[in-house]
Amino acid sequence: MAKREKVLKKTSIGGQALIEGIMMRGPEKTAMAVRHVSGEIVMEEWPTSGSRRAKFWKLPLIRGVYNFVDSMYFGYKCLMRSAELSGLEDEEESSGGGEAVPPERRVPAEAAAAGEETAADGNAGETGETRETVETAGAALTSAPAAGTAPAAVETPPETAAGQPETAPVPPVGGTAAVPAQAPARAEKKEAGDEGFLAKFGMTLLMVVSSVLGVLLAIGLFLYLPSLLFNLLMKIEALQPLNNQIWRAVFEGVLRIVLFVGYLAAVSLMKDIRRVFQYHGAEHKCIFCYEKGLPLTVENVREQIRFHPRCGTSFMILMLIVGIVISMFIPIQVPILRTLVKLLTIPLIVGIGYELIKWAGRSDSLVVRIISAPGLWLQRLTTKEPDDSMIEVAVAALNRVIPEDPDADRL
Repeated sequence: MAKREKVLKKTSIGGQALIEGIMMRGPEKTAMAVRHVSGEIVMEEWPTSGSRRAKFWKLPLIRGVYNFVDSMYFGYKCLMRSAELSGLEDEEESSGGGEAVPPERRVPAEAAAAGEETAADGNAGETGETRETVETAGAALTSAPAAGTAPAAVETPPETAAGQPETAPVPPVGGTAAVPAQAPARAEKKEAGDEGFLAKFGMTLLMVVSSVLGVLLAIGLFLYLPSLLFNLLMKIEALQPLNNQIWRAVFEGVLRIVLFVGYLAAVSLMKDIRRVFQYHGAEHKCIFCYEKGLPLTVENVREQIRFHPRCGTSFMILMLIVGIVISMFIPIQVPILRTLVKLLTIPLIVGIGYELIKWAGRSDSLVVRIISAPGLWLQRLTTKEPDDSMIEVAVAALNRVIPEDPDADRL
């Protein structure tokens, strides 16, 4: 069994791979860095939500359910936002809906050339959100991180020479000067607004329907199907000695793990998903570099391993294993009823899985290494070796969420 990486401290900072980007979540701030098709790194930043939640939601088991739901919701929002910030959708539309932008065009050669890192801070607004555009360069991120770099000027909308926003011309008093055809323009604007609303509503409806169908498919595939298959196998007389709760739970659990691993193996063959997995690897390497106390440079991050014990992949496999144990105490054999009962046990499974993954992040004991092993093995599918431009994105995101107090993010 491989030894754990030696680190100076174990951080609570975590992250998520996005579309051409990475989200890092610290105890105080959350930052998202996305590589635009132009080669720039676009940054958005928020205060970390949930840090001041009620004590009830911080209780063991309960905190796991809270964090799981919060991470799923916030992670999905960041994933959708990264698709917008990357500019890939706009480029596909401008190309007439043709093929997706190839990977080599997403990170132009200029992004790896020497230069300076510049930032432009946007107004935080009422929500505390900050957006910046960073013109990255290899030399800028291969040096020690500039924690206190001063932001450049804020980009503002174009104005007139007098410093005021442009307005429509005023006709002379008492005259009958020609007035621009505003009525048709307003009608066109209203029509465009209606079309935009309908398009947005249709897209939202499509996403809701797709999500519902996806959940139903997952329930049928991972919960109902294994139970149904076990009942069918038990009709074979030679297998009757295995017809008990323990073997049923083992069979259903192993089948779920096989289906899950097979799904990950299949999607990892897709080029776009592979790039997401590369960003996943960059996230892990960057956190390892930070935990070792090394300067966050491309060279230092590149040398780290990409398998981290406190990973979402490890969390998922742990939940599947915990589910096997809990299923042993469910005597119901009817597939539909058994599926409903298993749905009710999901919060308990999530809570236990969270406590185990939190323990795995803090301890280096033999028991923890055994528990972490399946997740670390599975990360060979869900993480890939990143290129330097992806590491730059990871470094940019992590630098934004490192707290001033070195102990604030300690596990």
